[in-house]
Amino acid sequence: MTLGDRWFAWRNRVLANPGFQRWAATFPLTRSIAQRRAAALFDLCAGFVYSQVLLACVRLRLFDALKNGPISAETLPLPPDAASRLLEAAAALRLLERRGKNSFGPGVLGAALTGNPGIMAMIEHNSLFYADLGDPVALLRGDRRDTGLGRLWPYAKGPRPAGLHEADVAAYTTLMSGSQPIVAEDILAACRLDRYRCLLDVGGGEGTFLIQAAATAPDLRLMLFDLPAVANRAHSRFADAGLTDRARTFGGDFRTDALPSGADIVSLVRVIHDHDDGQALAIMSAAWQALPPNGTLLLAEPMAGTPKAGGVEAYFALYLLAMGSGRPRRPAELTSMLHSAGFTRVRLLATRRPMLVRVLLAVK
Repeated sequence: MTLGDRWFAWRNRVLANPGFQRWAATFPLTRSIAQRRAAALFDLCAGFVYSQVLLACVRLRLFDALKNGPISAETLPLPPDAASRLLEAAAALRLLERRGKNSFGPGVLGAALTGNPGIMAMIEHNSLFYADLGDPVALLRGDRRDTGLGRLWPYAKGPRPAGLHEADVAAYTTLMSGSQPIVAEDILAACRLDRYRCLLDVGGGEGTFLIQAAATAPDLRLMLFDLPAVANRAHSRFADAGLTDRARTFGGDFRTDALPSGADIVSLVRVIHDHDDGQALAIMSAAWQALPPNGTLLLAEPMAGTPKAGGVEAYFALYLLAMGSGRPRRPAELTSMLHSAGFTRVRLLATRRPMLVRVLLAVK
């Protein structure tokens, strides 16, 4: 056992000792630390309840009602006692704030939610994830093959995703488009695209990232590659955005089909972490093949090991397991994979909200 191992063993014995816990909770210099740790431990135990309070608020359209001013228990379609319980619980979680004896307005967290419909959609969507986590040990053991998330993301493990119809892809493409704007905003703030000639977005969904990229780089030509049914939806959105002259769509399966050439930068936005190692490396290699010499790959997604983002990492570790494919990776691991795919210079860019998305740029 190393010196470090002995230190951690001693520390853990002390922290687990009931006598030490009582002393730390009363001694003035350690009281605040003990209280924070007790609260953090309680949050781990009660986190599911917090998420269900939030889900109830979203399903009852509570935040929509708040746009017209403070609300009270009588506002909600619930028995008065139940409505009061929900409002009090939401206030305790800073989703609401008490504005009078019986009325509530948005809290600091609730106010942020009202400005982001994509987060609202993800909260509602997470009900599938909650069901898949009903027996987390069974999920980890691989005993649960048929999951709600696996059915929602049919491309992840399906044998012929390119054969999916629009009805098969509508739910997940709409969900991803709703949550994409805030991610795209942070990517585009970190990486200027006006220095490039043409951007190919692989797995680009309905084109949300490309539409936002077009606004920041007026001369940039756009290409999107995704499953045929998804690419058709993107084509319609490009037309609605007035980008028909600048944007082209390509349908196919990037697990098996070559990517179209002609772009000097390829983007993989929240794509690689959806795939297991072999497939992830194959996608990177396909991007390398599609790029000219000195072409650039932009890889953007939540990454493991991000400081102060442990909760996000834990979330995606199990979310992707329930989906049936992929895992969060650290920047160093992604960099190694990019080198294996043929890329040379790889650098990590700073982003505004690294817990949501980090960006790697790699050069061919």
